[in-house]
Amino acid sequence: MTPHRSSATLFALIFASLIIYASLYPFEGWRDQGINPFYFLNAPWPRYWSRFDVVANFLGYAPLGFLATLALLRTRLLPQPVLLMTLACSLLSLAMEALQVYLPQRVPQLSDWLLNSGGALCGAVVAVALERMGVIDHWSRFRARWFVREARAPLVLLALWPAALLFPPAVPLALGQVRRRLHDFLDGLMDGTPLAALIDEPVGYVLPLSNLSELICVALGFVIPCLLAYSITLGWHRRILLWLGGALTALAASSLSATLSYSPEHAWGWLSFPSQVGLGLGVLIALLFLALPRKLCLGLLLAALAWQLSLINAAPETPYYAQALQSWEQGRFIRFHGLAQWLGWIWPYAALLTALMALSRREDPLRR
Repeated sequence: MTPHRSSATLFALIFASLIIYASLYPFEGWRDQGINPFYFLNAPWPRYWSRFDVVANFLGYAPLGFLATLALLRTRLLPQPVLLMTLACSLLSLAMEALQVYLPQRVPQLSDWLLNSGGALCGAVVAVALERMGVIDHWSRFRARWFVREARAPLVLLALWPAALLFPPAVPLALGQVRRRLHDFLDGLMDGTPLAALIDEPVGYVLPLSNLSELICVALGFVIPCLLAYSITLGWHRRILLWLGGALTALAASSLSATLSYSPEHAWGWLSFPSQVGLGLGVLIALLFLALPRKLCLGLLLAALAWQLSLINAAPETPYYAQALQSWEQGRFIRFHGLAQWLGWIWPYAALLTALMALSRREDPLRR
């Protein structure tokens, strides 16, 4: 049997990109003060330590060290994977700290670099330990039993779905609302040109979603990841566990999003009556789709994505968006605000592209 291509490489590249984004966000105010970008290596230790910063800096690079080492282990091309990947992650962290010298809102610190490097080392050691214990081979066998051969991209998208839900969307579970951002970008780009009039929106163009439209968006927001999971899963009986896991994930991620954005008292505030009905309807529809063929799941996935994106991008942003934005931009969420928001914007379009590529791929008769 041809071995599966490891998802670890793709996960590692995505995680490294997310680290770069989080380290340099908000990408504004770049300036050169004539300071050595590596001055922090000789700077005194910080007088005050935040437990959150220590844990975040250490754990932030641990998954990257784990994934990068695992990817190298699966290729078996180079020796000393722990040393090589720890060094690579440490150099990435060093580069990020040095670049922060040029950002007014960021302060590079030696402690951050050391904690990042320590986290990467810990992740690399765990990867080697799990490999030697046979856990990784067990996962490979599990994946071969459960999923089709070309499941890498969908698995990555499914793993990122909970994170994409963290920044509160205009409608619960309805990701991909980019119309306002795209309009503002094009407006600035075309300002002062004859093409500027082409992107002007007529008065009354954007109207609030009706309760029915909101209900449909919530339902589709749950059905879409389920269809993506069904399209790569072998056997309808295995899809039941993914369906149940999807329902629990939707509830947990949306409640965590409300908690982070507002307060623990508002953890279930997102679950309005239309959202309750929509989520229940989505769970029921996904249950009815359990036994559908993979190709049909992909076709329905494309239709569901097109329907939801057309609805959500014709609606205004939530009135609580400004409050959520302020909450995330203050304090400890500054590094994660833009990251979670970008995931929420991109996720459905990446799923759309993945479904199109899967439909264009020739079906393997041995792995239907």
